[in-house]
Amino acid sequence: MPVRLIALDIDGTLLDSRWQVSEANRNAIAEAARRGIEVALVTGRRYDFAMPVARQLEAPLTMIVSNGALVRSNLLPRRVAEQVLRLTKSWREGAAVIFDRPADNQVMLERLDPDDSLRYAYYSRNKEFIGLANPLETCLSEDPIQVMLSGKVAVMRDAERALRGASFAEAYALAVTMYEHRDFAMIDVLNPICCKGASLAEWATLRGYAREEVMAIVPELKTFGWHETRTNDENGVAHAIEQFALREAAPCA
Repeated sequence: MPVRLIALDIDGTLLDSRWQVSEANRNAIAEAARRGIEVALVTGRRYDFAMPVARQLEAPLTMIVSNGALVRSNLLPRRVAEQVLRLTKSWREGAAVIFDRPADNQVMLERLDPDDSLRYAYYSRNKEFIGLANPLETCLSEDPIQVMLSGKVAVMRDAERALRGASFAEAYALAVTMYEHRDFAMIDVLNPICCKGASLAEWATLRGYAREEVMAIVPELKTFGWHETRTNDENGVAHAIEQFALREAAPCA
């Protein structure tokens, strides 16, 4: 059965280790779109943070962002977010609260520190979306999309253990991303019904695509024994599209 929908993660998949979209990946995505295959970016990034990547692709795109949590009914309850912030106070330096807002104050921090080598460069490029609240709990005037923690891998493993062992852990889900080679990790604390896979499945159903017509390229699938393509520095996205999607899709006239 030919592929009708290609779902691509961004970080560690579409982007190489220099955070760039390679020409080979851009070309393969554009060719898939020309042949009538829908392309979706499925990412933990917020919409505004995903758009700079989307704009580099010469193809119409579906955007599934914030780990599938952007649907308002899937927001993280304010009460749970407050409990999470109290539980993770030891990791407050790398904490943020993310909201579904049109512009200002989408990402709330306690402070923006120029000496923070892990995060400052990223946040400074997106200052128009960032607000400050100290203590961070005071920003919870509405339900957020998520609470996010970031830091060195070992530190975030400690935070993950605390979150998974909490007495109210059933009230949220965790999306954990570890970049071992960079010694950097992120933990997204979400509404428990949220995940990229669930939102992708819902979208595919709405579009009328069978499971066999969807190709997903995301790092998480490696743990389930699925085929592994080349790395993100070896144009793995392009290789997978060419091998599994374009071979069965009719070329453009």
